[in-house]
Amino acid sequence: MQKKYVAEAIGTFVLVFGGCGTAVLDAKNVGVLGVSIAFGLTLLTMAYAIGPISGCHINPAVTVGLIFAGRADKKDLAGYVVAQILGGIAAAAVLFAIANGHTFGYDLKEGLAANGYGEHSPGGYGLLAGLLAEIVLTALLLFVVLATTDKRAPSGFAGLPIGLALTLIHLIGIPITNTSVNPARSIGPALFVRGWALEQLWLFIVAPVIGAIFGALIYRFLEDDEPVSHKSVED
Repeated sequence: MQKKYVAEAIGTFVLVFGGCGTAVLDAKNVGVLGVSIAFGLTLLTMAYAIGPISGCHINPAVTVGLIFAGRADKKDLAGYVVAQILGGIAAAAVLFAIANGHTFGYDLKEGLAANGYGEHSPGGYGLLAGLLAEIVLTALLLFVVLATTDKRAPSGFAGLPIGLALTLIHLIGIPITNTSVNPARSIGPALFVRGWALEQLWLFIVAPVIGAIFGALIYRFLEDDEPVSHKSVED
């Protein structure tokens, strides 16, 4: 049980460090496409690296959605969520330390890839747009996770479509909110930026959880009546 939690912490660390790190350290060179690919690649690699150990949720919303869909055990909820949040915070800490090691340091006013809406949205999108986007995009993520880990899906390929789905989600969502769909990804940077990032953090906790439940509901409506095997993303 402890190994599963450690794996989730490591996986979330890699996701936040890889995705947010690309945004903070190299966004001027790689742009939105590069940052989106970075998030997708980190999820893809972690799916095969820690999938056999923990199922590679690395996202509290995904854990909630999988429990709601009957694909994960309720007793793992607290341990998974705590591990994921700690992993995200650790990644943000390391990222800030590296960014601040630049000759000119790092100004936290630049955001450390924190999520936001209104004046803190990259494209100037408001609260309602951000809320709707985060709900829909998280629902899409959960739908893909459930579909590709279904017993009817080809075995051994789940990590690839899930990683590609996260890339697509970031291509859509970065201009709106900087893309969260993952409370652990949002909490880490917000704790360092403080101020507006903490004030707006509620949206990036509530919306992904709502979206995950919607995604689970949609897939449960579509799946057959036979029990679905609990494959992890590497199966």
